[in-house]
Amino acid sequence: QLVYPYDFRLTEKEKTSICYLSFPDSYSGGLGDTQFSFRLRQSGGQRTTHYEDDGEYNREAPLTLQRESAYYFGYVYFRQVKDSSMKRGYFQKSLVLVSRLPYVNLFQSLLQLIAPEYFDKLEPCLEAVCNEIDQWPPPVPGQTLNLPVMGVVIQVRIPSRVDKPGSSPVKQFNQENLLPAPLVLPSIHELDLFRCFQPVLIHIQMLWELMLLGEPIVVMAPSPTVSSEMVLALTSCLAPLRYCCDYRPYFTIHDSEFKEYTTRTQAPPNIVVGVTNPFFIKTLQHWPHILRVGELRMSGDLPKQVKVKKLAKLKTLDTKPGKSFRIYTSYKTFLHKDKTLIKRLLKGIQRKRPSEVQSALLRRHLLELTQSFIIPLEHYIASLMPLQRAITPWKNPPQIRPFRQEDFMKTLEHAGPQLTCVLKGDWLGLYRRFFKSANFDGWYRQRHKEMTQKLEALHLEAICEANIVAWMKDKSEVEIVDLVLKLREKLVRARCQHLPVKEETLQRVGLYIDTIIGSLPEDLQTVLHHH
Repeated sequence: QLVYPYDFRLTEKEKTSICYLSFPDSYSGGLGDTQFSFRLRQSGGQRTTHYEDDGEYNREAPLTLQRESAYYFGYVYFRQVKDSSMKRGYFQKSLVLVSRLPYVNLFQSLLQLIAPEYFDKLEPCLEAVCNEIDQWPPPVPGQTLNLPVMGVVIQVRIPSRVDKPGSSPVKQFNQENLLPAPLVLPSIHELDLFRCFQPVLIHIQMLWELMLLGEPIVVMAPSPTVSSEMVLALTSCLAPLRYCCDYRPYFTIHDSEFKEYTTRTQAPPNIVVGVTNPFFIKTLQHWPHILRVGELRMSGDLPKQVKVKKLAKLKTLDTKPGKSFRIYTSYKTFLHKDKTLIKRLLKGIQRKRPSEVQSALLRRHLLELTQSFIIPLEHYIASLMPLQRAITPWKNPPQIRPFRQEDFMKTLEHAGPQLTCVLKGDWLGLYRRFFKSANFDGWYRQRHKEMTQKLEALHLEAICEANIVAWMKDKSEVEIVDLVLKLREKLVRARCQHLPVKEETLQRVGLYIDTIIGSLPEDLQTVLHHH
């Protein structure tokens, strides 16, 4: 009915998708307000964003919180109440916030403030809110922001890539005597992991492996709220490693990719998809891993632990989404379960330990598991970097050596995950399978790009240290002009790619270029200045 601000361009296809994704697509008798999220592939090519600082934000933000260029996130507040004046007898409406940022807690908290007002006062309310949001500072990683909206100040800290992984966000912000006292969000994006995973605790190891390997997973849930929370919890359990496959926290039968996901003619795509419509039980039963989820409740009782069933059993699935959880898969884990963790968490349930403490334990465990897995890879890839003494000013910097899987495997005997992780199992098999996944590909590309930029930076520094006049003595004009053009290109690249180089180094290279040009005959100087 309404898009605000008016100048926000969406294609017709995107508008239609957003409409379908903004409502529960299976009968939910529940009245009242619900919130959930979705993720939508952008259609109609790249559009320029409002943000020219994308590059800067993405360089400083954790990989898991980068702004997406080809996807939108939708954060939904849906209201369904009885209303006899409506044709259907119900008032049903959704307010959706669309963003490229995965700040699920911030945006859902914002909607809790705005949506009830909007349903009451309609468009003028949105106009007032957007005027306030326009004044907000941009999200700068590492900063704590105070965001005023509708008489409340939301206070959040934007995480940064240099934060120590696993360190808890600073609890006590400088309050600066804010009146009214701010609404402090402990995290901009972290979910209550324990509440999401409580029913499947004993299989947390398996879920982590499936996510690490980028396996196709369907989450069948009773509502979009449960499906989107579960999918987001799954994608977050690899942090600080970025989950590089596609994921849809909530997916409907009207989606343009529906055919692609349900076809039997090719293997299911490597994606985690959350669904609620019972129709999917039939159309997705050929997927290799299916998680049936009941309502997520924080119960004080011990969760009845879930059995893993073979996929063949799925055909007899009752189509009523029950309260129970089931995992259908024939996957065999590479690593053994961590019984100590499960015992600690179960003891926490008995002692009625607060959910955020349980979540912190769980998040810590997953972080340590991911780090144990990734550290050997980080050590090996660092060894592929050329030695610093091999970088000389007048030659192109040497290449990064290729990543050889077998060489990496050999390093595991004395520097493998067993040094930091007590879990036993087939780590080698897990690495071999990981090498075939999009997560390895994404990790490797990111590291390779960072190393290439570091080499460029070291090369520029080597040029700065060099004696350029001595080098020029026995060189022809052609060689000198060639050097000027190469140095210029390096300088432009360093600025465009924001290479990790000190500003003074770049200025010195600029001076070098001017010095060299100054030593050439006048006609050449003119040409080079125009060039």
